[in-house]
Amino acid sequence: MLKKCILAMWVVALGASAFAFADKRQVVLDRVVAVVGGSSILYSEVSQMAQQLVEQRRAQGYTSDRDPMNEGLEELMKQKLLYNQALIDSVVVGADGNIEAQVESMLQQMIAEAGSVKDLEIREHMPLFNYRDIMRQQVKEQYYAQEMRMDIVKNVVVTPGEVERYYNQLTEEEKPLVPEQFVYAHIVRFPASQEEAKRRTRERLLDMRERIISGKSSMAVLARTYSQDPGSAMKGGEYPPGPLTNLTAPFAEALAKLKPGQISEVVESMYGFHIIELIDEPKNGMYHYRHILLKPVYTIEEENEPLKFLDSLSTVIKADSITFEAAAMAHSQDDLTKMNGGLVTNHDLLIRFNANNVKYTATKFRREDFSDKQQDYMNLITMKEGDVSSAFVTTDINGNVISKIVKMLKIIPTHSASMEEDYITIEEMALTEKKNEVFDKWMREKIDGLYVHIDPDFREGEFEYDNWVK
Repeated sequence: MLKKCILAMWVVALGASAFAFADKRQVVLDRVVAVVGGSSILYSEVSQMAQQLVEQRRAQGYTSDRDPMNEGLEELMKQKLLYNQALIDSVVVGADGNIEAQVESMLQQMIAEAGSVKDLEIREHMPLFNYRDIMRQQVKEQYYAQEMRMDIVKNVVVTPGEVERYYNQLTEEEKPLVPEQFVYAHIVRFPASQEEAKRRTRERLLDMRERIISGKSSMAVLARTYSQDPGSAMKGGEYPPGPLTNLTAPFAEALAKLKPGQISEVVESMYGFHIIELIDEPKNGMYHYRHILLKPVYTIEEENEPLKFLDSLSTVIKADSITFEAAAMAHSQDDLTKMNGGLVTNHDLLIRFNANNVKYTATKFRREDFSDKQQDYMNLITMKEGDVSSAFVTTDINGNVISKIVKMLKIIPTHSASMEEDYITIEEMALTEKKNEVFDKWMREKIDGLYVHIDPDFREGEFEYDNWVK
């Protein structure tokens, strides 16, 4: 895939023996329903996992034929096995900051739902600090289990021959339906006042930096008020500890030079302009920081200025006085596409995620591929092959204001996937199947060599791996 995705987490059961606050006596709220290796699984954990699986399936529009309780139990047994194996194999996750951030986010949501901290403690029959510890362990197990699963299949690859054999054994009903796709080109122009807007942005950040250094304001307060980073603004600009490799080069270089509490000079990246504060000493290559992000801001007149030029250019192209390809080469300010006649690809996405594998280069876009190009999509759906649009204002993948015109090159109707048109899609399906086979084989072998005890009430249920029951 283009990038190792951020690990998907879900809320699992958090029940245990706990305190009854009314009389301070410990009461038993659960019973152990399974033991995997040296790890026990409680009934309340299974119940909550079962409920979550049902809700997930409902949201995805389908249901399972399996008993949710047995399905929930097996999910937890797999998680325990993978977590313990990750510890044995010394698998490195490096997600301590993410774990803490997720636990706190979950806790705040639960407190809001319960009404107060006290109400949550009463509902869960334990003090908040106990509840936090249980949640932290559960989330930690999920991270390690997911990392272990990826480690098991990380070296699995498929050859072109395997992809072809996989495709040939699919029935027509099994071949995926590929939705309508667009192939298009664009000509991009930035506001002529771009440098002036950048200067204004730098000056705003320099003023904020001075206020922070002089003690007139704090970085966190200014970040909440002014930062345009949706991922951190409401958290005072703070990000959990992470490696420098996850950051763009200018940002990483500036952060690496800071000492705890120090504020960087203004840094320009593909996302805009930043000032950065290192919060504490890096540990194991993990940097804990906060920042303020500002993007250049334009007046309405500055934003609309390129539209006149592009509308005139669109008129000339429609009159066949110049081809779209020649106009793109002569006038587009998008360096990624101008030399290729303006042909739009996913190169900007590949660059963002440092994905250098050229096989992932795409020129065909489905509706869901336009999440960062909504204005492109709204114009394209009204066009026929060969049409050229009027000029419109939009933003690029990094949120920078741009203007453009687009040309519809090709409309590919909805169709069953074919080797000729959709090789990458089929390759991913073949690879997923092969990884699942490798993982299933590994799981069965591990289960055979592991101590597993399941409560008699659950032994008759349907399991994906039938060798759990011994």
